[in-house]
Amino acid sequence: MNRLEGKRAVVTGGASGIGRAIAKMFADEGARVVAADIDYASAKSFSDEMNGAIIPFELDVTSADNFKALADYCDGVWGGIDVLVNNAGVGVAGKLPGTSEKDWQRIMDINLKGPFLGMKYFIPLMQKTGGGSIINISSIAALVGLADRAVYSASKGGIIAMSRAAAIDHINDNIRINCIAPGTVDTPWIERITQTYDDPEAAKNAMKERQPHGRLVTPGEIAAMAVYLASDESKSTIGAVMIVDGGVTAK
Repeated sequence: MNRLEGKRAVVTGGASGIGRAIAKMFADEGARVVAADIDYASAKSFSDEMNGAIIPFELDVTSADNFKALADYCDGVWGGIDVLVNNAGVGVAGKLPGTSEKDWQRIMDINLKGPFLGMKYFIPLMQKTGGGSIINISSIAALVGLADRAVYSASKGGIIAMSRAAAIDHINDNIRINCIAPGTVDTPWIERITQTYDDPEAAKNAMKERQPHGRLVTPGEIAAMAVYLASDESKSTIGAVMIVDGGVTAK
């Protein structure tokens, strides 16, 4: 069953990790997909692996000009857009006193300004064509206190607040705006974070153990939730935070 047949979708940070899994599952479900990523070489390699089912696009999510160019591309090639996934994100491990202002700004620019710019430039396209679905990737770090994640948590909490407000602003435009809040997902980003600890293996094991189901969440599990939110099955899901965390927030 092609649940996204004919839909036009953009996934930011679409060349690796969660974004790659979402882009692939969207394409498998019948959508036309742009994988927009600052690492164009990886996006192009992904496109080649998918035999052109994925369109690569170089995107710096902190750049308004880049986002406008992407929106113009989708408008010119497809005549609009149906689904936007604001997935690109970064994080650093550390407590507030040890976090530099440079790291603060970088995290806020990518994690929070990025989704702002995505919605700023893609909502008008959706208004023009009668609606759509926007899926912003937050985190359970926005919902519970996690050690060494204060700045990351702040950025992801901002995503939820912005998404809920925007969902109300654009409900009459038939634009559904929702968030996914993953737990700890087995991605290259986790590998990079754990390498900053004195004992990377112990750090990764601690991440697994804090999830009641005893393992890391898979990118495919996040992608499956994204397919639901992108599909017409979720027409009454508006301003929601969909948690996929192996039970962490249930405790």
